[in-house]
Amino acid sequence: MKIISLNPNQRQTIKKAVQGDRQAQELLYNALAPKMLGLCRQYIKDLHFAEDVMIEGFVKVFGKLDGYRHEGSFEGWVRRIMVRACIDHLRKRQFVVHEGEIDRAASEGTVPGPGLLDEEEVQQLIDALPEGYRTVFLLYAIEGHGHREIAGLLDISEGTSKSQLSKARKMLRDQLKLKGISPNRSLGQ
Repeated sequence: MKIISLNPNQRQTIKKAVQGDRQAQELLYNALAPKMLGLCRQYIKDLHFAEDVMIEGFVKVFGKLDGYRHEGSFEGWVRRIMVRACIDHLRKRQFVVHEGEIDRAASEGTVPGPGLLDEEEVQQLIDALPEGYRTVFLLYAIEGHGHREIAGLLDISEGTSKSQLSKARKMLRDQLKLKGISPNRSLGQ
């Protein structure tokens, strides 16, 4: 996968993209798509759905591009739109954690051997979490949202957010212990 860095005149590229310049839009897309797919993949286990959500997210980005005020990071602005697209996708699916899903998730932890985990192994552990646990964990530990924000985003109570985060951490710790890795680092605390 080739990553193309955003050209030095980002403001001009964005301005051209707002005006419908396809080359400018392609430049922005190519510069950010790998990172945004990785972000979507954190929230959405199935790669094909993650790709679909990323594409939908970019449609929203280009639709709202004239609203970008060049304050703060452009990538951060795009990232917020992508996280919302992921949450919208999960809401449409009406994620609910079922006991069978927890049992299945616990039995799917197939990360090899003791030691430090690489990025793919960490992603496998996160993927093994039930969808609701995974979403709350990512919003809290990775995106830095508080329980009140998460509750608002997911239309759940703060207590449910706290409970799902706690259960996600426990499942991750249990999986690490099964693999002979000491979970001495905090999990999103």
